[in-house]
Amino acid sequence: MTVIPKVLRRRTPEERTGTMTVMEHLEELRHRLIVCTIAVAVGAIIAWPLYGPFRDLIQHPYCSYVHTLPRTNRPPAGCNLVFTGLLDAMLVKLKIVLYLGVAFSLPVLLYQLWAFIVPGLHDRERKMVIPFIASSTVLFAAGAVFAYLLLPRGLNFLLGFAGSGVVPLISFDHYVAFVVLLSIAFGVSFEYPVLLIFLLLVGVLTTSQLRKARRFAILGAAVFAAVITPSSDIYTMLGLWIPMVLFYEAAIIVGRLLKR
Repeated sequence: MTVIPKVLRRRTPEERTGTMTVMEHLEELRHRLIVCTIAVAVGAIIAWPLYGPFRDLIQHPYCSYVHTLPRTNRPPAGCNLVFTGLLDAMLVKLKIVLYLGVAFSLPVLLYQLWAFIVPGLHDRERKMVIPFIASSTVLFAAGAVFAYLLLPRGLNFLLGFAGSGVVPLISFDHYVAFVVLLSIAFGVSFEYPVLLIFLLLVGVLTTSQLRKARRFAILGAAVFAAVITPSSDIYTMLGLWIPMVLFYEAAIIVGRLLKR
């Protein structure tokens, strides 16, 4: 009965000025994690009736690929995904609902992250909470949507790599895991400019340092795109690498404007 008031309590002046002890920081972290857990649970409850439409949405690129195959190369189940275990259907549904719950509660999760970091920042950085949450949420969603748009090309490359005479039989669990990992990879990567601008704001980086490190940043983005993408096909890697390079240049421009 005493957990909810502690979770919803207002921050003390000591917490706002960053003069907490280690134990107080751990207590604050515990409260933030409880709030995040509640937010994800509420998001999962909201997402439960959306399971069917979301399943059809992520299955559509696979169906589009299957329909392009010759009839002799189409899987026996058509574009229907299969499962082999007794608990697979239930577990995959719970996973999808949990993933959607995290997506719906993303603004709350980002706010809790920012609120935990705030005591170590100055007043100017603390005022950036709304732009931070809004831009991070929009960029993550844009990354997930961009991954979905690239999914057909990735499937065409991966599933068509073996050539004719080979019929795909994709399990429901593996397909959902692939789509979710791809969306997370793009969503997290699209947070790249937020990270750079944050480092510029707190004085860890300068725009001149970013300009000097441009070549290394471009090479690092290419390596990162090759490692983080679960499909490892050229279309997906380029689709991730090019936006990261553009985000890097955009962070330099924004950093100049903030300095002025």
